[in-house]
Amino acid sequence: MNIFPDYELLRIALRHRRQKLASLIDFPTILWSGSSVSRNYPALKFPFRASSHFLYFAGLPLENAAIRLESGRLELFMDDALPSSTLWHGEMPKRAEIAERIGADAAFPMSELKLRGIGAATITVQDSLIQSQQSQMLDRPLTPSKSPAGIDLELTKAIISLRLTQDTASLAELRSAAAVTVEAHKAGMAATATAQIEAGVRAAMESAIISQNMTTAYPSIVTVHGEILHSEHYHHALQAGDLLLADVGAETSTGWAADVTR
Repeated sequence: MNIFPDYELLRIALRHRRQKLASLIDFPTILWSGSSVSRNYPALKFPFRASSHFLYFAGLPLENAAIRLESGRLELFMDDALPSSTLWHGEMPKRAEIAERIGADAAFPMSELKLRGIGAATITVQDSLIQSQQSQMLDRPLTPSKSPAGIDLELTKAIISLRLTQDTASLAELRSAAAVTVEAHKAGMAATATAQIEAGVRAAMESAIISQNMTTAYPSIVTVHGEILHSEHYHHALQAGDLLLADVGAETSTGWAADVTR
């Protein structure tokens, strides 16, 4: 369920967002997307989820990328995939193609970013490796995202101000996530007639989300032990008359999420 079949709609929304940001701050901003984290060996990774702030202004869940925003302009920094990656991941779009999709004013390899980092604000990502890269590129120490200082604090306040009011594109994404979440909860209700354990209901709900090319916005809670606030165990038997709590929400590919508990 892609609400941006026409990339021109995406470009318009992103252009509007960065213009609004430019009206609130007078210094450049660099935002990083983040990178995949290995699970138990390097080639096996957890699902990648780009930084929300990056997604808000870049529009696409690009991995190992950064954007620089200044005076309403957007510069994209990322490396093209190595030819050898085609065997594993298929043909990947080139940097120039991605830049065109999101309406970037310029695009450069990541090696060029340090030359553009002086005086730029940022928001620290959770990935420790990317944090180190952020500090190196900006040539200054960074504070955690929960306690920003200086121009990073000004940037944080500006983005909060922007996101207090949703634009047309974000509302469409939120409605899309909500609609799929509703269908997931309906599927879960239907599954209670035959499911033997909580996992059967969870599977039905998450299947409804995955079938729309979305992911769960957070680890699903489907439990007969609702007194445990964040229960992530699904092995308990379902008995007639049980009260089953389901806290399940869908998230779109660009990071907009729903959160529903029944």
